[in-house]
Amino acid sequence: MNELLAHHYPPELMTLLIDAIPRLIKGKKDVLTFFRGCGVNPQLYADLEQIVKFNRDTITKFEIVRQVLSRLNDKGDATLASRREILKRVTQWDDFSTCYDNQRIEAKGYVGEIQKLVNVKDSFTRINLEREKERLDRVAQHKAEIAQQQQIATDRSQIKSEMFGLFAETNFHKRGKSLEKVLNALFKSYNILIREDFKRIGNAGEGIVEQIDGVVELDGEVYLVELKWWSDPLGVAEVSQHLVRVFTRHAARGILISQSGYTDPAITICRDSLARSVFVLATLEEIVLLLERDESLVKLLRTKVQAAIVEKNPFVQPLR
Repeated sequence: MNELLAHHYPPELMTLLIDAIPRLIKGKKDVLTFFRGCGVNPQLYADLEQIVKFNRDTITKFEIVRQVLSRLNDKGDATLASRREILKRVTQWDDFSTCYDNQRIEAKGYVGEIQKLVNVKDSFTRINLEREKERLDRVAQHKAEIAQQQQIATDRSQIKSEMFGLFAETNFHKRGKSLEKVLNALFKSYNILIREDFKRIGNAGEGIVEQIDGVVELDGEVYLVELKWWSDPLGVAEVSQHLVRVFTRHAARGILISQSGYTDPAITICRDSLARSVFVLATLEEIVLLLERDESLVKLLRTKVQAAIVEKNPFVQPLR
């Protein structure tokens, strides 16, 4: 049942109901009984009932229906239930034996017109409701996206603050662990972090045999991440440790981030190792520049990976 039509009869529906109801019901008293059965308050038509009782020839069924429906419409929400019930009963009318023989065909026609009008209005109402729902969904999605972007901006601002604070930290061990935490938070803010730092324990009771600072996924590829905050540039021995971690895992790739940069021999061995697996070098300076300029970490890493694959250059620095 169309809620908008039942809430307030529009002119076209009023006209059809006024034409239909008197043809569906033979007697004037029966018309009033119909309204009573639909829940219409008897006080609303008490004067009409008196006219039918004492001076029935001065009023027609059509006038009775017109006045009752008009009064119901004028009452607004107070008579909403009655209007709904009237519309429901007329649209579901299937026993036309209550009609005069010469009005039966007309009565069926009017009921059909009312049903058609209600169905058309229902279709438009459903379409409008669906459009409104889509609009509200888009608004909600837009608000959620804005809230998400605001949260990302807040998170990255915090990451930036914590990153810059590391340069004042003098405790070597504490600074290293804090760097892992900050960079993993940065990876996480770009939805590329798979796992934070973890340790691999030996099977023969030899304790920790391997420690990895983080694992990220970029464009469907898995990268083992290693972070180094040393005072001197990393040499062959230091980069080789991470190369071995990568080579001993099928299809893995590597990212090494150094605060102090790399020696030329270290860069050379990484370039030579590209024949076995993708391996890229980065510096903490690049991460700082990225945060200062609000650049994309994903874009930076993709540029480095592309240079390693295409140009055989493991240490391109696009932000410098």
